[in-house]
Amino acid sequence: MVSTYLSFLWPVITCVLFTLLAPTSSLNGLNGAHKNRREVVVARHGVVATDDGRCSKIGMDVLRAGGHAVDASVAAALCLGVVSPASSGIGGGAFMLNMYAGNATLKMSGILSVAVPAEDLARRGFKVSPNLRKQMEITKLGISADKGLRDVFTLNGNLLEIGDICRNKKLAETLRVISKLGVKAFYNGSIGFNLIKDIQKAGGILTIKDLQRYEVKIREPISSNIMDLKVIGMPPPTSGGASMILMLNILAQYGVSFGVSGPLGIHRRIEALKHAFAVRMNLGDPDFVDLSKVLSDMLSPKFAATLKKAINDNRTFDASHYGDRWNQIHDHGTSHVSIVDRKRNAVSMTNTVNVYFGAVILSPSTGIVLNNEMDDFSMPLNSTSKNLPPPAPANFIRPGKRPLSSMSPTIVLKDGKLKAVLGASGGANIIAGTTEVFLNHFALKMDPLSSVMAPRVYHQLIPNTVLYENWTAVSGDHFEVPAYIRASLEKKGHVLKSIPGATSACQLIVQELETNKGNGGVGRLVGVSDPRKGGFPAGF
Repeated sequence: MVSTYLSFLWPVITCVLFTLLAPTSSLNGLNGAHKNRREVVVARHGVVATDDGRCSKIGMDVLRAGGHAVDASVAAALCLGVVSPASSGIGGGAFMLNMYAGNATLKMSGILSVAVPAEDLARRGFKVSPNLRKQMEITKLGISADKGLRDVFTLNGNLLEIGDICRNKKLAETLRVISKLGVKAFYNGSIGFNLIKDIQKAGGILTIKDLQRYEVKIREPISSNIMDLKVIGMPPPTSGGASMILMLNILAQYGVSFGVSGPLGIHRRIEALKHAFAVRMNLGDPDFVDLSKVLSDMLSPKFAATLKKAINDNRTFDASHYGDRWNQIHDHGTSHVSIVDRKRNAVSMTNTVNVYFGAVILSPSTGIVLNNEMDDFSMPLNSTSKNLPPPAPANFIRPGKRPLSSMSPTIVLKDGKLKAVLGASGGANIIAGTTEVFLNHFALKMDPLSSVMAPRVYHQLIPNTVLYENWTAVSGDHFEVPAYIRASLEKKGHVLKSIPGATSACQLIVQELETNKGNGGVGRLVGVSDPRKGGFPAGF
């Protein structure tokens, strides 16, 4: 059976977001290296930072042509659906957070025409990137088993190699129709009918009525004032915003920046992360579950202070110490876009098809990769293991319900003005990755590039293991948590395991405010794309 959770022109939420957490010892010599790295761009008018430089450029072209941040986000996301189909696409879902600066009535302008650049990429073809090639190799058996995927990603029975031209002409046609007719063609037109036909042929149960009933949910963002900053994040059904704010409120009890720096600071961050992961599993879709108490707790400095008392600077504990009432979900691959335009409208958007290539089915009629978002629900039948807590009822499947997610799109304000836009890809590791980058920049005062480049640690509570970076990216950059930090963590009882590749990739834009220069508080923008996925930003 194929189950899908579909959305196009993904959920829009007016809000502000930001992230934190990372070792103080970043790669040597990166501070001040902006001019030597394509992963960094400094601009005055607008910046787009994505997982793929081609999509950053397409988004920037929309800004340069007079579009605003939402226009550019749609163009960049559609592009990512073409060149990074293992992680995103219109067959998946997304969370978007956006802030309008001084223009609350701003509407999406030219929203149809922004599909055209992505259509051209899909039709003419694009070079397979190292990141896509890696994802293809991991999903090789699934690609071989599905005719739609084989037709796009193989040649003479072999996977396309790095630099080979990949074409998805059916997706190009789908984007062409959407650019002319709008989303009605997707939900109640030829594209939708063809998509449903392919899904049902593959054994799925989705109907055209399911598509017609789908609606984008617009929700109020959550926010908290931390470190003289206003941090606004995504509300449930994603757990990312509330988990990040809870972590930050816990760590704020130690003082900044000394309290979160060095080996002890990393230990505290891991412990705060474990507490956040325990609490987050009480979240779910607010249309189906009353979240008022747990969400209030997660945003409360008083609740954070209580959890901080359960952190011991000298040791860690097993999962039960953190109140592991429910088993964790393990959401998977994603893609993130951060955008700021000339009027300082900002968008932070994370999109996904869940695991690599989603359901590992490509609709032959439409070229759309189908997601497997249903995997993010908690399953009652999976509670048979005596070694694991039961699944969380708040996230059980119900008709029309949306699954819990780790997506953490974030916007940060300083004195009411835009200060940063960030977020990450990486499934369940998004929360840690985004939080580390935030802490690096705002608590440890690292420059934007170093904040993203610093090696990371992750924890998901279950299993009770610290994952740490020790690998070399295709860019040639080596990411490794220093040995003395690892030794300190092990001494406190942490079980460590190295990870062989990227588990989160962050897109960060920082505005360097210049309030005393007579420019209305508008400063230059510094955008960074994480080299862990080989992306780079674009600006003008």
